Amino acid sequence: MSGRDLLPQPRAFAAAESPQQLRLQGSVWAQGLLRLAGWRLEFDGLPGKQGVILVYPHTSNWDFVVGILAKWALGLQLRFWAKDSLFQLPLFGSWVRWLGGVAVRRDSPQGLVRDTVQDMQAAQARGEMYWLAMAPEGTRSLAPAWRSGAYQVALQAQVPAGLAYLDYASKTICLRQFVQLGGDPAADLALMAQTFSAEHGLKPALASPIRMKS
Repeated sequence: MSGRDLLPQPRAFAAAESPQQLRLQGSVWAQGLLRLAGWRLEFDGLPGKQGVILVYPHTSNWDFVVGILAKWALGLQLRFWAKDSLFQLPLFGSWVRWLGGVAVRRDSPQGLVRDTVQDMQAAQARGEMYWLAMAPEGTRSLAPAWRSGAYQVALQAQVPAGLAYLDYASKTICLRQFVQLGGDPAADLALMAQTFSAEHGLKPALASPIRMKS
């Protein structure tokens, strides 16, 4: 028996299956703006107060605009990693922080992943919400693979990973599937691919393959 065989198997579940399901109150005006633009929302709630949301594919700057409107429309309190230099700009830095931006501390001796895991665990101890949202591709350009940071946060903090997509073909914003990671990247990503395989970004040719960067 190999070490891989000893890893727990990844498991997919919907928020409605969780006894901790959290339903949120979103912004009516944000919902209205999305409807005017032709978008529809699919969301049943969150399985708990902490977790990671992986957004795929990310192929355009418009993803951020649509994503922020979706965040408000669904009532999500989300954090996201951003370059620390953005927070040094007058007014703009405050705006990014207000949106949920967390400055990447490049000088941290523990590293970004461990810092985020500790922040999430501290929020859990206080009974507070802490959901991190990230595009695992790390860029809107074509990349050879996913970056592992957000995956490692979900794995090390032992929190659910939500699978969110913006499908421009059907104009659907969906966050209904959640994954409990097993620790084997190949098996975990194979499970995620079942949700993401049919979704289309604004520029489909720029969608990166669903595999982990080595």
